[in-house]
Amino acid sequence: MTMQPTRPDHLLSLDEWIALPETSEWRFELAEGVLVVAARPIRRHQKLIMRLGAQLEERAEGRFSVTPEFELVVDPGSAATVRVPDLVLGPPDLPDETPRLVGSDAVAAIEVLSPGSRRLDRILKHSEYAECGVPFYLLVEPGPPVTVTEFRSVGDAYELVAEHRGSAPLQIGVTLDLDALG
Repeated sequence: MTMQPTRPDHLLSLDEWIALPETSEWRFELAEGVLVVAARPIRRHQKLIMRLGAQLEERAEGRFSVTPEFELVVDPGSAATVRVPDLVLGPPDLPDETPRLVGSDAVAAIEVLSPGSRRLDRILKHSEYAECGVPFYLLVEPGPPVTVTEFRSVGDAYELVAEHRGSAPLQIGVTLDLDALG
């Protein structure tokens, strides 16, 4: 077991965030300039993300790109906010060397709920993604059964579209087989 990295003694800007070294041991996000550190998700969580990403990629038919744990700039201000959703659906022509997206350039942000992130995903990220212009937000409950709650942007807030079980015909133009994810 390694120790948690040292947190900076000041609020970080987007440029300082970008300059941080890469690591695969910890998950980092930036919340109003504060570096937020969390352990990597458990295997079940990662497998669900992998299966969901594969279904989305297969069914996208070129309408969007699918990237796991991709940086999404929510607020580039002096005390920046950068989130790292479990999956980001981006523009179809997103170059491989793109390091991050501005929220309004995303098609959707997807979070898989886990015991340590429920409040963060349901309340804080829900409002942040809406305010920065992410058109769709999907919350995935691992279940069983796997459930997807779908939201769409209306101004700077989200409205509930549907809660899906079994089959999920999404507003982004794909239908997911949720039973195959569990």
